[in-house]
Amino acid sequence: MSESQSSYWLWELFFAVTVVAVGASMVIVDGYDLWRRAIALAAIGTMLLLHVFVGRPLIHRNAENTAALLTILGQLCLFGVAVWSVPLATWLMFAVIPVIFQMVPVRVAIGLVVVANLIPVGVEYSYDPAGIGMDLVIAVISIGAGICIGLWILKTLAESEQRATLITELEESRAEVVRLSHEAGVAAERARLAGEIHDTLAQGFTSIITLVQAADPSLRDERLALAVRTARENLAESRAMVAALSPTALASASLPDAVRRSAARFTEESGVPASVRVTGDYRDLPTRLEVVLLRAAQESLTNIRRHAHANEAGVLLSYAPSSVRLVVRDDGCGFDPGSPGGFGLPGMRARAEQVGGRLTIRSDADTGTTVELEIPE
Repeated sequence: MSESQSSYWLWELFFAVTVVAVGASMVIVDGYDLWRRAIALAAIGTMLLLHVFVGRPLIHRNAENTAALLTILGQLCLFGVAVWSVPLATWLMFAVIPVIFQMVPVRVAIGLVVVANLIPVGVEYSYDPAGIGMDLVIAVISIGAGICIGLWILKTLAESEQRATLITELEESRAEVVRLSHEAGVAAERARLAGEIHDTLAQGFTSIITLVQAADPSLRDERLALAVRTARENLAESRAMVAALSPTALASASLPDAVRRSAARFTEESGVPASVRVTGDYRDLPTRLEVVLLRAAQESLTNIRRHAHANEAGVLLSYAPSSVRLVVRDDGCGFDPGSPGGFGLPGMRARAEQVGGRLTIRSDADTGTTVELEIPE
């Protein structure tokens, strides 16, 4: 059960205990005719049933509508009947006021609290008109106390709901960080293996082929010809392994094309236009660097789609002589980059650090968010 639901249950328990206690006191205390007690008990019992089967579901749905208002008016009528029958029922005020503030808007609730406190005054006036002055003084004090209690109840429930929302968001952020950390670890290991295979085995087989062909260009020696064929076969296998370890988007396309495809998919899924611009002289990069750049572009676009409420986005891939820079911008609502979870940014930072890159994030509500990743070669 969430903290907010727990708070509602406490107030419901308070309502039930108060109603039952007042009803029991009417049975125990002498001085009232039997028929008056019967009417009061019937009214109190109906109040309890009305709350359990009608009021309680409306409160849990936060339904501050006509049905809720009619329910409260029904409760006040029953309260009036109970007080008219047995004035001791005035103590039900402690149960009625919290329910009023939970079911109707604040201004309406304040007005109904005034009405609820005037009901005992009217009943007392019918019994003893001479004591109306003191009854009004007590009613004014009760109205002030009831309004303060009601506002405190609303504040308590609102704080409970905020805490419950924050807890839910924190749990979701933790789950997202775990997922992204796992993906980052898997991607980093695949990129590392691909890079190792490319830089060691593939290069080694290429060197073997070059050296053997330099020694015997026509490959007249059958043993040398066999060595070259074997080296070429293993070179092909190593390249296939590098391709298998690379992201699917990079296996059949260059990095700029893979980024364009990701942007096109983002636009198709979100309806937000995303432009892609490539500057500088394009060149093939080590697989591990292309993986980090592509994942950063995809993660940034995913964050825009999920959180930014943007009207447009833009991606820049810039090739400099000694580095490559990726910039993803949007004109959305912005966020606090230092907040817990950070919309998946920890995974992006981890990938950048693994290749010696630098991730910079600028965000505010006026200009949106800019994610910039620069990786040296």
